[in-house]
Amino acid sequence: MKISISGIRGIFGKDFTLKDVLKFCNNFSTLIESKKCVIANDTRPSSNMIKETVAASLMQCGIDVYNLGMMPTPVAFRESRRYGAGIIITSSHNPLEWNGLKFIVDGRGINEKELELVIKDQKISTTKIGSETKIDSNYVNDAVKLIGKTDGNPKVTVDIGGGAAKTVAPILLEKIGCDVQIINEGENNVSRGPDPTVDSLSDLISETKNRDIGFAFDLDGDRLIVVKDGEKQSPDVTLGLGVAKALEMGYKKFVLSIDSSVSIEKFIKNRGGQVQRSKVGEANVIDLLLQTKSEAGGEGSSGGFILPEFNFCRDGILTSGFITSMLSTKTFNDVIDFMENYHQVRDKVDIPSDVHEKILDKLQEKMEKKYDKIITIDGIKAIVDDDTWVLVRKSNTEDIIRISAESNSLEKVGTIHQEVKYLVKQSYEQVK
Repeated sequence: MKISISGIRGIFGKDFTLKDVLKFCNNFSTLIESKKCVIANDTRPSSNMIKETVAASLMQCGIDVYNLGMMPTPVAFRESRRYGAGIIITSSHNPLEWNGLKFIVDGRGINEKELELVIKDQKISTTKIGSETKIDSNYVNDAVKLIGKTDGNPKVTVDIGGGAAKTVAPILLEKIGCDVQIINEGENNVSRGPDPTVDSLSDLISETKNRDIGFAFDLDGDRLIVVKDGEKQSPDVTLGLGVAKALEMGYKKFVLSIDSSVSIEKFIKNRGGQVQRSKVGEANVIDLLLQTKSEAGGEGSSGGFILPEFNFCRDGILTSGFITSMLSTKTFNDVIDFMENYHQVRDKVDIPSDVHEKILDKLQEKMEKKYDKIITIDGIKAIVDDDTWVLVRKSNTEDIIRISAESNSLEKVGTIHQEVKYLVKQSYEQVK
């Protein structure tokens, strides 16, 4: 089981069980001051069983449950603003046999302090049993008001990936004036994996040859990947396009995760904006957004743009609408052209979680000898020059160590990536 502010996740029936669900939901109930909680789930086979357990656990603790049914994560976040709390039954981009819980308080994901309360047994005192009500959401209409209508009836292909976005994304895009084609809508016979950031998206690429743009979602609809002119764009391009829209809306203060493209930071600063960097992870970006009263931001590695005005989460569905509304503008091409000058490598090394800390300690010593500027707010990041960096950090959700690198020189980013990957493997051998 993996436990972090990104959620509690595991292989259902193996290291994540209904007993775990009861424990974590009971503990989470102590954080729900409103005594009201929205619940929703993605399309995983185990989701309905877990959702029933979540609802029963919350009601036993005196919490009234507001059930959205099968619905994307961004919709549940949006509705949790109304009700005060939320739980989403999802394991996001993990394989189908996984499942998990995302916890929401006051419209945002829980922070480290709140996670500790969810993990440790809490004393529960209740005077009544809560009720359960099925609810609908105003998400689509609210998003349409913010996005506005598009010009020219753009042709958009949406790759649902068998996920929960099917209930919302196509409707939203049609309402803003798009000609929408859907692929991989059903939960069976899906042609790709659950994580569009790593899948080749060959079917979407094929289907968009005569279309204006393509979008691919993960199972719970918070991640978004763009396909344009027959090419899959990097996850950072999703964030870059969202940021460009926020700049058009007049916003100037941004928070980007430490692993997001330096090209996005430069794009913002070239247009008079300010950038601060957070730890990787949606909740960490949100925390810094709130602390600094910033207006937008996100996480490049997950294709996650965040607009706090609308939602305290990565919102792939809203972002797809924003990007479509920019298709006929100069800004869209400006972002793509600017970001094409930078080259990224996002890699991973399979390493058991129990030795991650020891490896990073060894690695830091090696990297401090090799690079002049080291940042350690989240993992180990070396700033090589104004356009080049490399970051090594442990995963919060998998038994891997992630290596990310970027440069405006393809040769340089390849060399640095291989050098640091060798240092990671060398450090692993030393602690085994």
